[in-house]
Amino acid sequence: MKNLFRIPFIVALFAFVVCSCSTPKNAATSTPSASRGKFTGTWTITAISYDGLIENAVQNVFDQAPPSAFRGSTWQLTNSGNGIYTLTNGASQTIFWSVNNTDPNGQMFQFKKIYQGDKAKNVTAGYQLYVVSNDGNHMTLKSPVTVGNSTAYIIYDFSKTK
Repeated sequence: MKNLFRIPFIVALFAFVVCSCSTPKNAATSTPSASRGKFTGTWTITAISYDGLIENAVQNVFDQAPPSAFRGSTWQLTNSGNGIYTLTNGASQTIFWSVNNTDPNGQMFQFKKIYQGDKAKNVTAGYQLYVVSNDGNHMTLKSPVTVGNSTAYIIYDFSKTK
């Protein structure tokens, strides 16, 4: 008689454990590195514009050069997250990049500079740009800039070359 009550209890316990371990259908399944497919390849910055700023108001972006120096730069982004950008003057920078789909303000393209001997996992500083659009051939990213008590943006338009 004891076994008769024990078996339904074990089955119910097993069902409870299985149900509590499964992912709900409406749960967010995106990860910070998800959706790299539309970003991989070689991109060229074709235009730079400003929202809430006048041109030349910002003298240095990405701790490297003025925004205008990035016009015509090429960005090579691999699916593994490794990348490099090269300015038209020949200066290049190795980066590690990802896409963050969990930011409440929308999708973010983020990267950090990698120098000789660095491991990406040990580099904590980096840059985040909002993804305005990306159809796989054209991409628009905007970088927030604090101006007084408000936020302005530098807008980068990319075209895919490879």
